[in-house]
Amino acid sequence: MRAYLSENAFIDLLLSSAEVYKQECLGFLLGYRLEDRFIIEHAFSFQTASRRPTGVVSHDRSHKKIDPILARFDRLQIIGDFHSHTQFGEMKGLPFPSPEDISSMADDRVYLIVAINNYKKTMRWAENRDKTISGTVGDFFFKISAHYLDSRQVVRKARIHCPFPPGF
Repeated sequence: MRAYLSENAFIDLLLSSAEVYKQECLGFLLGYRLEDRFIIEHAFSFQTASRRPTGVVSHDRSHKKIDPILARFDRLQIIGDFHSHTQFGEMKGLPFPSPEDISSMADDRVYLIVAINNYKKTMRWAENRDKTISGTVGDFFFKISAHYLDSRQVVRKARIHCPFPPGF
């Protein structure tokens, strides 16, 4: 399985994570799913989410307001969500799903985790052997992973492709 990130989605993930750094962000991923891949066109964060350094919760009443708007877009659907794992003191944010993340996963969805940490050295953006993408921007080092449930309900990592970062 692969996850393709558009330039818009990539930028939205970085901005959403950096804006609330030291607390987690949360949002929906819009796009579509093909047999062997997720195409992520947009990512938008929940402005009304309750944020903490080690967790984030969205409010159902906010979803009810946006659902009718999203229904008007035929080609784009909610195909998953994203959230950040942020550095907390000396503990680094890591791009791995927590037990709480795993328990909330559903079939036919993709889940991105944006690990955001203080940077120690400048690193060019790259697609990594561990199926993630990573690099530095501004004061932050980002590492983004994608996860989904396979047909046996086992959490798997999808390889992320994003044509935008290498020239970023």
